[in-house]
Amino acid sequence: MEAAKLPSGYEIPKEGFGVFQVDDLKECEHVISDAIEVGYRMFDTAMTYNNEEAVGHAIRNSGLCRKKFFITTKVWISDAGYDKTLKAFDKSVENLGIEYLDLY
Repeated sequence: MEAAKLPSGYEIPKEGFGVFQVDDLKECEHVISDAIEVGYRMFDTAMTYNNEEAVGHAIRNSGLCRKKFFITTKVWISDAGYDKTLKAFDKSVENLGIEYLDLY
């Protein structure tokens, strides 16, 4: 997968896989696992999609180390504001079951 280099020096894959409206958790985990199998390493979710747990489960069960992935999730408008956003961020990391996010 090609990547673009950001001014910070980090790289972001040019193509990713989004799971908007994939709210069936078994189906979401299955499609993420299939996407990993064919080479996707960037995944985009959001707390409001209600599938962060499935995304994280598929990533953890892939057999690949976490640093091979670029994981993006988003804050919802009702969680905007410094303290609420920090809390929402921590909840997303917990939902995904990963140590860190690549883009929030």
